[in-house]
Amino acid sequence: MTKVAVIGRGLIGGSIEKSARRAGHEAVVFRGRGPTPDLSSFDIVFLAAPPAAICALADAIDAKGSLRDGAVVVDIAGVKRPIYDHMRKFVGTRRWFFVPGHPMAGREKPGYENSCENLFDGASMIITPFPETPESVLSGLEPFFRSLGFSMVVRTDPDHHDGMIAFTSQLCHLISSAYVREPLVRDHVGYSAGSFRDMARVGAPDPDTWTELFFANRESLLPVLGRYVERMEDFRDALEQNDRVRMHRALEESVEAKATFGKGLK
Repeated sequence: MTKVAVIGRGLIGGSIEKSARRAGHEAVVFRGRGPTPDLSSFDIVFLAAPPAAICALADAIDAKGSLRDGAVVVDIAGVKRPIYDHMRKFVGTRRWFFVPGHPMAGREKPGYENSCENLFDGASMIITPFPETPESVLSGLEPFFRSLGFSMVVRTDPDHHDGMIAFTSQLCHLISSAYVREPLVRDHVGYSAGSFRDMARVGAPDPDTWTELFFANRESLLPVLGRYVERMEDFRDALEQNDRVRMHRALEESVEAKATFGKGLK
């Protein structure tokens, strides 16, 4: 049994607490605001706070000095480079270990009241560990993550993480957010089915959370968004110029691209 502390009583923090208890671990969730709790008895501490608060929270925990030797601190932020750079100062200078993390799971509705014990079932947990982190620490985390329901643990570096998340998550939220602002959406009933639901599903992201995420990952998100805009402009230009060959070619490229990764979709 692992003793788990979660700081941040939101959707992800609450789901970590509940999934840990389901797996037979001892788990406690604390609010992210207020005095730093005593963490001396915990094996793993999750920082389930917005990216801008992670570093200050880690600094406060370190200043209190209550982490036991060998404890592991894991954040859950959706952007890794700024956190990785800030937390490097602790590498090799403390008896506890920081492992940047990102659970690839979520729901449209935030808050502890929407958290659940099976949120991570079948999901992946991404970690961007420091090269100096002992393998024994990382290999010890993997079975713990799997006990929460994660089907895989992906190790990568912070820049690759941020680039991939810009594409697989953040761009999707931007596209959906733009899509649902079309005036015709008011009359969709009777005209919409699966395609509409898929496109609109993440079209109402929490403005505070996602504005922070978009700007924290601005350098990775801008080029991904730019390439997407170019492809949409290609469709628009083909229509404006009545160029059926150009449209057909673009759609063929989409079919070929989907064939290269489509089997991996669930």
